Amino acid sequence: MSTVVGIRFKKAGKIYYFDPKEFDIKAGEDAIVETARGVEFGHVMVGRKEISEEDIVAPLKEVIRIATDEDRAHHLENKQKAKEAFEVCLEKIEHHELDMKLIDVEYTFDNNKVIFYFTADGRVDFRELVKDLASVFRTRIELRQIGVRDEAKMIGGYGSCGRPLCCSTFLGDFAPVSIKMAKQQGLSLNPSKISGVCGRLMCCLNYEEETYKECKKCLPKQGQRVQTEFGEGMVIDVNVLTQKVKVRVRNEDDIMQVMTLNASELKKESCCASRKEEMMADLKDASVLVNADAKEEPVSEEEKKLLKELDKEFAPQKKEKPRRKNNNNRNQRNNAKPRGDKDKKNVAKKDNDGDNRKSSENKKKNYYKKKINKKTNEKDQNAQNKPNAKKQDKKPFVKKKRDSKNQDNSEK
Repeated sequence: MSTVVGIRFKKAGKIYYFDPKEFDIKAGEDAIVETARGVEFGHVMVGRKEISEEDIVAPLKEVIRIATDEDRAHHLENKQKAKEAFEVCLEKIEHHELDMKLIDVEYTFDNNKVIFYFTADGRVDFRELVKDLASVFRTRIELRQIGVRDEAKMIGGYGSCGRPLCCSTFLGDFAPVSIKMAKQQGLSLNPSKISGVCGRLMCCLNYEEETYKECKKCLPKQGQRVQTEFGEGMVIDVNVLTQKVKVRVRNEDDIMQVMTLNASELKKESCCASRKEEMMADLKDASVLVNADAKEEPVSEEEKKLLKELDKEFAPQKKEKPRRKNNNNRNQRNNAKPRGDKDKKNVAKKDNDGDNRKSSENKKKNYYKKKINKKTNEKDQNAQNKPNAKKQDKKPFVKKKRDSKNQDNSEK
């Protein structure tokens, strides 16, 4: 266990833990702490308390001192400087014609760094802008691109409910929100009604998700068949908050009627489950009757023997799977010497197989020979029927080679 202090640097920012050392710091006070960005001024939100080491990101930074009146005055001066820096940066962005929107400017407590927060659709080349800002402020400049949600958190505003935005008032971190939450709560999937000022899904969809899950456990699903006091019916609609269900029921006059009932009035077991239980009860009764009949009629030993023989004859036989032929084993068997009568029979079978193969090969050869003879006879007949054409003596084509000497002479 280690003692820590929770400090926040912005109005609705994340709470970070620091080592308080020997300072008796209480919630509501201000403190000067050392961070990764440098020395900063923060508000204490959580007083001294002990936390397990698993919940801490080591190593812990230390608290330098409790803030004095001079520190508070210096912090207000830095805020005034940030407003002036905001206007200067806007002029520089217009001068360089950059496609970016400046959101906020922040000075560190020791004035070693100025941080500019901006949004943009894509990547922006702001190298020349940084040079101009460094020449004006004579300090380290950091330009940080943020998302749409962070923009709404910094600027603030009012939501569709009429209250200030949750992210700018009390939310420390952004929780993931999905469209499944809106479906589970029965909201319309129109993006203009579900999305907030930032254009993303509203953070408040995450607040009631767990309660809806617990309430839906006791309710039937839409389209499920249910047993009621008035008979079987099908669920048309479910209201989670009021715990009421609309059921379509058939009257005694065969007329369909829609009724709103409380979830407590419905039977927990569905119609299908009750039918299954009835079927199982009938089967149990039938088995009891069969066993009773079997006990009344005793069976002799001869009849038992006959029944066993009949079971063996008419029992389903398992089909053996054909074994794969392995060429290596086949060659070994051909080369092996015959041993005993069984091996002689196998050798005889192999000889017969070889004779059959030879006969099939001879048949193929004879078939192809007949085809070739037919084609030659057809060619001879065609040659006899045609008139004797004059045969032109064609000289064979010979590629002439150029002499290198003649070629040189011609070029000259």
